[in-house]
Amino acid sequence: MPTALVTGATAGLGKAFTRALAEQGYDLVLVARSERDLKEHADLLQTDHGIKTEILPADLTTDEGCAAVGARVAAEPVVDLLVNNAGIGHDKPFLETGIQAQERLLNLNVRSVLRLTDAALREMTRRRSGTIVNVASVAGLGPTWLSSTYPASKAWIISFTEALAASQEVRSAGVRMMALLPGYTKTEFHQRAGISTSFPPPWLWLEADDVVRTALRDLRRGKVLSIPSFRYKATAWGLRHFPRSLSCRFAWDVSKPGH
Repeated sequence: MPTALVTGATAGLGKAFTRALAEQGYDLVLVARSERDLKEHADLLQTDHGIKTEILPADLTTDEGCAAVGARVAAEPVVDLLVNNAGIGHDKPFLETGIQAQERLLNLNVRSVLRLTDAALREMTRRRSGTIVNVASVAGLGPTWLSSTYPASKAWIISFTEALAASQEVRSAGVRMMALLPGYTKTEFHQRAGISTSFPPPWLWLEADDVVRTALRDLRRGKVLSIPSFRYKATAWGLRHFPRSLSCRFAWDVSKPGH
């Protein structure tokens, strides 16, 4: 059976990925900070789908956490699919958040993706097979959160994935890479970040299982960017083609009172 490693595996899109991949017969390596949550979810997946699971408690904002997961990516049994899903955001504006929290966000959203992709690609290009999915956001396509580092971190993931996916060293080795760009999705992400879910209106919210189903379908179709739902495909088109000055006028500004 193929093996997939999923970061942020006990909540939100990560949890949805583990369920979908287990249904497809993948054995799983589950990565998150809480060992208790990992054990509970691993046991449930084994019971429901009869797959093998490994758990790897790790804090990917740290060098030690990244090193531990990177070592597993390079070990046996081989990781056929890496899903870099773990990520965070902040509700407070840039200056109120504090530099330590900003660096923690970049360590998780950017640096861990860089390090785990590096570890995976070295193995995958050597054996000439493998797939990497990096979870970004449609927010990374433009100035969507003003006074926030989050869109910039997701913009990096998009550019990074596109640049590597199109490169000769990756394509010639038969390795696939894709960035997933969801919009507002019903997960624990917003509650953990302290972000209100009263906006946007209900029709703009996506279901995590639907997002993952679309991502895996787009992966089979060979897409480099996966944008779930027509409404967010339209949003992505606007962010790419409208003048930046216009996008900024309609962007969410977390530094405004009562934002």
